[in-house]
Parts: sequence; C-alpha cells; structure tokens
Amino acid sequence: MDFSVKPVLTGERTVLRPFTEADAATMSGIIHDPEVVRFTFPAPGELSLERLRAWYGTRSAQPDRLDLAVTDRATGELVGEVVLNEYDSHARSCSFRILIGPRGRDRGLGTEATRLIVGHGFERLGLHRVQLELYGDNGRARRVYEKVGFVVEGVRREAAPRDGGWVDEVLMGLLAREWAALSATAR
Repeated sequence: MDFSVKPVLTGERTVLRPFTEADAATMSGIIHDPEVVRFTFPAPGELSLERLRAWYGTRSAQPDRLDLAVTDRATGELVGEVVLNEYDSHARSCSFRILIGPRGRDRGLGTEATRLIVGHGFERLGLHRVQLELYGDNGRARRVYEKVGFVVEGVRREAAPRDGGWVDEVLMGLLAREWAALSATAR
C-alpha cells in the first residue's frame, strides 16, 4: 500500500486535508487538551512545539501512513487529525486513530471525519479491515465508532493504569463488506 498520495476529502461539515508545518501550533494546543491527554495512548517523549513542527511538516512525505488534518468546513479552522497507519499488506488492514480538540467536539465533526477517512480506506485504497483501540471509559469515542460501524472485538481488562486505578483497552474493527453494506443502506 502506498499512502504517498495525500487526498483532500470533503464532507458536509469537515474537510480533511494534508498537514503543513504551520499546523503544529494549533495541534500542540489540541494534543495538550486535558480530554485528549486522558483518552489517547501516551506519546513517546515530550511533544515540544519544535518536535511537532518537524512531525506535521513531514506528514505529507510519509508513504507508509496517511495523516490528515480535520478542519471545520465552514470556517477552515483546524480541529484535529485522522490517521491510517500500521498497514499490514498480507491482511490488507491498518489501524485508525482520531483526535478532536475542544473546538471541534459535539458538532458531528469527528463522526464525519471518521466516515470520510474510513470510506477512503475501503473504497479507494482497497483495505479489507480497519481496526482501532480506545480506553474503555471513552464513551464519546465509542459512540462515534459504533455510529460509523465499528464493532467491539475484544477487551484487554485493566490494561492501563489511570488515576490510581486501572482502565480497560477496547479493540474495535470494521470490515470492507460491513462498510459496503452500511454505505448501501445510507444512500
């Protein structure tokens, strides 16, 4: 799979577009938002603005993954990111993740962005399967994923320490035939 083509995907509420180095400052605020910190898996090392500039400035050159900025179509404001990565050529599968900052929440932007990139993965890239992981206490994300068609495939119980206790990690997946069936009924 060659992810070197970075598309612009347009929905009713969102536009997914390639990242530029200029997006680093906004993404820094999103990545350091308390809810994002709580519900995302920890990053390796400190996420300084310099490191984020280097990261987002090189996303368009990565042939092994697809990172796209999630923007509000009405205003052009950057509100988060979507990623297809960890491609397995034998299984034609990859992982998916999304981050939506506070200014993009509770407006359907995350749901539409998820549909756009997952649809691109199945319909344009020929994926067979897309999977994701989330913390068991992230109800907002789980509702989005279930709306899009992801199903729970397993739970790693008490897999991560959190606030003096433990939290489950949930594995969800979506298959190409399930996506096709859902897309056919939505038309």
